[in-house]
Amino acid sequence: MLKKLKVKLDNITPAQAILSFYFIAVTVSVLLLSIPAVHQEGVKVSLMDTIFTAISSVSVTGLSVINISETYSVFGIFVLMFVFQFGGIGVMSLGTFFWLIFGKKIGLRGRQLIMVDHNQTSLSGLVALIIEILKMILLIEFVGALVLGFHFLQYYPTFWEAMLNGLFMSVSATTNAGLDITGASLMPFANDYFVQLINIILLTLGAIGFPVLIEVKNYLFHKEESSLPFRFSLFTKITTIMFAGLLIIGTLLILLLEFQHFFKGMVWHKSLFYAFFQSATTRSGGLATMDVSEFTSPTLLVISLLMFIGASPSSVGGGIRTTTLALNILFLYHFARGRKDIKIFRREIHETDILKSLAVTILAVIICFTAVVILSITEEHSLLEIIFEVCSAFGTTGLSMGITADLSFLGKWVIMLLMFIGRIGLVSLLLLLRGRGPDNEVNYHYPKENLIIG
Repeated sequence: MLKKLKVKLDNITPAQAILSFYFIAVTVSVLLLSIPAVHQEGVKVSLMDTIFTAISSVSVTGLSVINISETYSVFGIFVLMFVFQFGGIGVMSLGTFFWLIFGKKIGLRGRQLIMVDHNQTSLSGLVALIIEILKMILLIEFVGALVLGFHFLQYYPTFWEAMLNGLFMSVSATTNAGLDITGASLMPFANDYFVQLINIILLTLGAIGFPVLIEVKNYLFHKEESSLPFRFSLFTKITTIMFAGLLIIGTLLILLLEFQHFFKGMVWHKSLFYAFFQSATTRSGGLATMDVSEFTSPTLLVISLLMFIGASPSSVGGGIRTTTLALNILFLYHFARGRKDIKIFRREIHETDILKSLAVTILAVIICFTAVVILSITEEHSLLEIIFEVCSAFGTTGLSMGITADLSFLGKWVIMLLMFIGRIGLVSLLLLLRGRGPDNEVNYHYPKENLIIG
């Protein structure tokens, strides 16, 4: 029996294993959040709401059907922060960390799982990458907690409350979890630009991609006496440019579209920070300094698109990812110019990467469109509210127009599935569909024939 089970486990693909591990992570999270001690006295949470909260926490989305501050005890808050790490850092990263603590070596199978979980293309240096990621994320969370905690001394009556709120906000922002214990996200700090700026920095560090952070660190500590000059990878260059471009474009569009509406009569610096923060949080943050439902329809559609794009690969965020959008734009530009090869920064993009980006985008559109159609049938909310909720769940962002708690049983399951897909990533989903077998490798070709397009 055990031998047959071992054979079956050895035959599953890395993508199938990753999916299984995230299912296990959700199951463990449900069990942890079902412990009576995690709830405040007299508070009872249904199994459905517990499952929803667990999936939202593991996928670091932030959509919630309950009020976190009124539901969970201090112990429950620490349990939530622990669960955030599953989704933010990654199941395989945490598993590798504990494996190394017990002195175990990471074999080929483990490295394959890490490669799929973090969307890497090479097996070399994966364990070192995981250690770097863990050190960096925990350091960012610690520094953020100290900065916010001491700043919150002016808001909370005790040192303990200030530090607890600072720690939770730092972990939630860095992992892009989007949940809060204020009961109103960052709305109480709508006029505190320091808190907003720290959160934007933490959100960005979590969403821009772990390889980018590691390369920046290597650049800063690069030895000048080294014979070879430091060179940023093509991934870091494209990711950083696209990330910054989306942040700036998003800010300008929100400012422009709300100039005569939400921002009318508002002082320039307040409207700027409102727009800047909402643009930054669409990368996968989920925290908000205002009720987004107060924005006009065009702005909400723009925010939906930004959430659909999401964060960068190998980060804490979801969506189609920034590099996917970049490759799609580059493909359209070069195709329009009649060029078959895509060249940028004196490098040439692999054809498989272009096909992968197009496949991810098409699959994402199909999934989100299907979800919108289903929710349009099962829910009584407006089409705009549904589109916004779907994009938020898929991008693991967590922003909402206030309809999450009112969703039907089926509606909640659709949103949970979207959050789960957004966390494991569409590349992993495509690998899952590919499977493993002799049919995947085709050693013959049929005659080619042109089709009429457009």
